[in-house]
Amino acid sequence: MTTSPASIGFNYNPLDRRSEKRDDHAFIERLRSDPRARFLIFDLDIPLLKRGNGHDVWFLESEAATFGQPIHSIFLGQESDGSGRFALGFTLDLEQEGKPQGMLCDRIDLRSIALQGLVDPGVLGILGQAKSMLDWHRRHGFCANCGSASRASMAGWRRVCDVCGASHFPRVDPVVIMLVIDGERCLLGRQRHFTQGMYSALAGFVEPGETAEDAVRREVFEEARVTCGQVVYYASQPWPFPSSLMVGYFAQASDAEIVVDTAELEDARWFSRSEASAMLAGTHASGLTAPKPFAIAHHLLQAYVARGASVLGS
Repeated sequence: MTTSPASIGFNYNPLDRRSEKRDDHAFIERLRSDPRARFLIFDLDIPLLKRGNGHDVWFLESEAATFGQPIHSIFLGQESDGSGRFALGFTLDLEQEGKPQGMLCDRIDLRSIALQGLVDPGVLGILGQAKSMLDWHRRHGFCANCGSASRASMAGWRRVCDVCGASHFPRVDPVVIMLVIDGERCLLGRQRHFTQGMYSALAGFVEPGETAEDAVRREVFEEARVTCGQVVYYASQPWPFPSSLMVGYFAQASDAEIVVDTAELEDARWFSRSEASAMLAGTHASGLTAPKPFAIAHHLLQAYVARGASVLGS
């Protein structure tokens, strides 16, 4: 079962990543010096958006140069016209940012950009790619093998230790997120940091030596003491906070009694299909809500509301 890739936040990325050319220095430099090249600017892990008629995340090379020398530079890929797209990471003096050319810029975190729909779906996907990569560089400046300082190579897609020779590559952490179904009701939980009244699908990291399906069953049992049988894949979502891959599933409950792990969750309970529909619409009688459309949990719920238990394939 699949869903439209553009309908889930961060899923649509139109760039040709050209991974086979990342070691071709002349190719990368030719793209970078092309007048059609465009650059994303990040202050640590927060994008800068040019203010004008709406918001624009893309900077010309001359505009990017006004921010000085970037700490990190990543080749993101090529647009359909062959022009290059890059991400530059800085630590900026916010009092001075953009002033050399009189640019007005807003520093807006990526979650807010997604929630407010400030950019097109394809641009949101590229921003997610850039944020994950820049965050990886900031967190992995030293060799995990010998502890020496490492340096970026391969157009920002590898870090190399010149002391021990180790190469390090960007990591992606797989996370299962699952909507547990018991006929005309589904299991939702909330963590303490959630917005007041919001419930979502349960989720957890896949552990070494574990299949994603087994991770679904383990996490549901650990957090709610509910056992699951059938597990059905739905869709996946890059989640750049900092760099996870959310793998969405539906799971068939084998029993119904909930025992909440209060170390993980503030609450978990069964919601009727009609309640889930009201939560998505923002009309729940108790003011309860569901995740917004940029999150895969929203789409899991939306599919269940529309199709009921048939999402399990039966």
